[in-house]
Amino acid sequence: MEQQVREYVAAKAKEMMNAVSCSAEAKAAAESWLAAMGTDKEAEETKKFIAELEQDVLPVEACIAFSASEAGVQLFGAERAAQMNAHARELQASGATFCDCPACTAGAAILAKKAEMM
Repeated sequence: MEQQVREYVAAKAKEMMNAVSCSAEAKAAAESWLAAMGTDKEAEETKKFIAELEQDVLPVEACIAFSASEAGVQLFGAERAAQMNAHARELQASGATFCDCPACTAGAAILAKKAEMM
């Protein structure tokens, strides 16, 4: 991996980890990847990091479905879930592919560099 890509991904990984919306699993994968940077474990950790991001970065359709579900209402409350659903529908209408929370935004930016990371 080129150093410029490595530095970009490291900055985005830290940004993602600092987001309140970052899952524990994504944070752990980012920490492991950052610790492996420049070592013989970097390639292995890169694969694991990408796999975790592919699971955690939510497509906008998943945001719409979850915020409209009973589980979403139970987690966020009816009012907040409705607000999230409306926002996700606006994202979809604007052509967005992924959730725009800080963790998903940083994770999607990393995934956009996937080919360069491998």
